[in-house]
Amino acid sequence: MGTPNNNQGKGFFASVSSGFSMFGSAMQRSVNGLLGYEGVEVINPEGGKDDAEEEAQRGRWKQEERDSYWKMMHKYIGSDVTSLVTLPVLIFEPMTMLQKMAELMEYSYLLDQADECEDPCMRLVYASSWAISVYYAYQRTWKPFNPILGETYEMVNHGGITFIAEQVSHHPPMSAGHAENEHFTYDVTSKLKTKLLGNSVDVYPLGRTRVTLKRDGVVLDLVPPPTKVNNLIFGRTWVDSPGEMIMTNLTTGDKVVLYFQPCGWFGAGRYEVDGYVYNAAEEPKLLMTGKWNESMSYQPCDMEGEPVPGTELKEVWRLADAPANDKFQYTYFAHKINSIDTAPKKLLASDSRLRPDRYALEKGDLSKAGAEKSSLEERQRTEKRHREAKGHQFAPRWFDLTDEIKPTPWGDLEVYQYNGKYTEYRAAIDRSSKTDEDDVRSTEFNPWQYDNLSAE
Repeated sequence: MGTPNNNQGKGFFASVSSGFSMFGSAMQRSVNGLLGYEGVEVINPEGGKDDAEEEAQRGRWKQEERDSYWKMMHKYIGSDVTSLVTLPVLIFEPMTMLQKMAELMEYSYLLDQADECEDPCMRLVYASSWAISVYYAYQRTWKPFNPILGETYEMVNHGGITFIAEQVSHHPPMSAGHAENEHFTYDVTSKLKTKLLGNSVDVYPLGRTRVTLKRDGVVLDLVPPPTKVNNLIFGRTWVDSPGEMIMTNLTTGDKVVLYFQPCGWFGAGRYEVDGYVYNAAEEPKLLMTGKWNESMSYQPCDMEGEPVPGTELKEVWRLADAPANDKFQYTYFAHKINSIDTAPKKLLASDSRLRPDRYALEKGDLSKAGAEKSSLEERQRTEKRHREAKGHQFAPRWFDLTDEIKPTPWGDLEVYQYNGKYTEYRAAIDRSSKTDEDDVRSTEFNPWQYDNLSAE
């Protein structure tokens, strides 16, 4: 493995259809993919007409829809496009952004191993492999639903983990999440900033991700690189994320810097990840290499970053099997967290799984999904009018806005903190549900802080 350099990057979004004759589709599908962190193939940017038509069919686009959405998006050049327009349901997958956040927990056993490990460098090998593991899930073509303000997602049936996420802001769109088991706590405030540049879009991650390993109280901070979508109008659209993924041990000063190789022509270099674990003195101790869609391995290295003679690469993580020809390219874990059958008892009425638009799309009823989505968005606007009329501010239920402002290269971030109330709530529910069973499917989706919103 060659020594990584600072010009290397990564790509984990998918390619979507393009070609000059289909420039409307290219613009819309690419922007939508960015808003949902997803994508499938990064390929030859020139592409071909047949490939573009095939991608368009997969996207369910009609010619008049492509043209109308290009006209709509054209006026937003230079703007942040994360929440400017109402998008059609035909480009969505039956999952919300809050559920997508929970997909990071699929390989949470790597954080358990990091907590159990005494070697500070190996801790970073396990923890950074966990951070890489979600990229396979982030490759999907479809866009997740934007959560309604106050919407939640909870998971209590995976590896002893309790996970809760909540939409804490509508403008700008922000989510907060917390996960915990006996080995670690995970806290994230998620926010994106985008800039439309005509034939490309820049995406800047303003979020903050922290993992605390419970045995020693070690705190890990994760910073992903920005992303760029190229050839929105001319040529075949492709996406790359030049830069670094950096995970820092804030307690000891050790860190891991991973370089995701930029995707070259015909996909050369795609999936490949290389980097080093450094001690607090910034000396390379372990090299890491692999592919984010396959596996990651590590090996001791010398001060020059070369493998130590007599040592071998050791695999630390490998991708689990995934369903073949799945309609939405879901993993088995994605199906699990999306299923109402695996939902916890006494599911919160604000939970994403209860959204009628999501459920209708899952059943293949696009017409009903679109109507339900419009209804939810109108109720959200109505609630906003109620709050403004009463002079009230929205207050998240499970997270509190702190006084901390985190500076990032792309802007400041307001940080939300888990308040512990969900842990108390779930414990009480679990005690009562031993004798009081309920039908989750009969629960009506209700994230609203004000009732009777449909009466207006």
